[in-house]
Amino acid sequence: MNSVKRRRSLAVKVGPITIGGGAPVVLQSMTNTRTSDTAATLQQICDLAAAGCKLVRVAVPDAGAADALGELVRDSPVPLVADIHFDIDLAYRALERGAAKIRINPGNIGGTAKLDELCRRAADCGAALRIGVNAGSLERPLRQKYGGVTAAALVESALGYLETAAKTGFDQTVISLKASDVPTTIEAYRLIAGQVPHPLHLGVTAAGPLESGLIKGAIGVGTLLAEGLGDTVRISLTADPLAEVRVARHILEILHLRPRREPELISCPTCGRCEVNLIPLVNRVAKLLHDYPHPVKVAVMGCAVNGPGEAREADIGITAGRKQGLLFRRGEVVRTVPQDQLMEALQEELKQFTAVKQSLSGSGKSEEVETWT
Repeated sequence: MNSVKRRRSLAVKVGPITIGGGAPVVLQSMTNTRTSDTAATLQQICDLAAAGCKLVRVAVPDAGAADALGELVRDSPVPLVADIHFDIDLAYRALERGAAKIRINPGNIGGTAKLDELCRRAADCGAALRIGVNAGSLERPLRQKYGGVTAAALVESALGYLETAAKTGFDQTVISLKASDVPTTIEAYRLIAGQVPHPLHLGVTAAGPLESGLIKGAIGVGTLLAEGLGDTVRISLTADPLAEVRVARHILEILHLRPRREPELISCPTCGRCEVNLIPLVNRVAKLLHDYPHPVKVAVMGCAVNGPGEAREADIGITAGRKQGLLFRRGEVVRTVPQDQLMEALQEELKQFTAVKQSLSGSGKSEEVETWT
């Protein structure tokens, strides 16, 4: 059950997708192909959509990329966001070719006059905008005023651009305030959340490679989501975009902001009580669950101290003991098995779990295996 009380925001339509207005948090990512290579870009868009992306952003650095949007928009399974920097004319071309949303950083497109015109054109096309204030392109007067890039400076920048948009009557605007520094990012979103009703796009920019970027994203985005802030998220990683989706999806699932659709593996930390070489066993189970098609929760415990209690929270659990182990099913001991056969016993239980899930799915009943015994 979702225990996070979310901030209420305006609803912004991006094609058929709603950001804010109480809608579920929208997961998005960005392609890393040349947008003008429509075959490669479309394939990546489809892969991201299959992984759970509801919106996909594509880079539009030149006219060729803008022109390619027409074909991509036509064939994409999800709405596309055009990422624009420096040249506002590219934003106009992207709108003409059907982009459902334009992402701009007003700090590098030439100021409020150009934003004013973009708002009018977006309104005419029924498109949305993301005003993406970024620490790396914060206006010089604000840097001087605040003595550098601060959360307050990012917020003041965003409020100024929102005021420009409001004067045109345009309200289909999403806001982001990103820095590579996690505390600055968190503080900026907290500051602006109570001042405007617009949906918030969460992310930590330039977060780095997979491991460090994952940690920054989980802390920055996860903290804000846990506080009820955020309507759409991207976890930025120097990695395959599909990795961004997996990380974002897991964060949302852990916070109960999205139904779990993948297996969950819980295991105890190693200590001197372990009766089995736990790390290789957990790695084997993780590999087994990698492509498992159902949201099963599996517990792997190294001794009897953690075993019964933690296994009670799982659909299936195995706990090692001296020379033998226990197999649990929702906290109930199913059988005792030799320690060297724990993996095989787990595989047998997963097969039974799969059979029950498929039976319920085929009968039209709930996917929850409440009566699995």
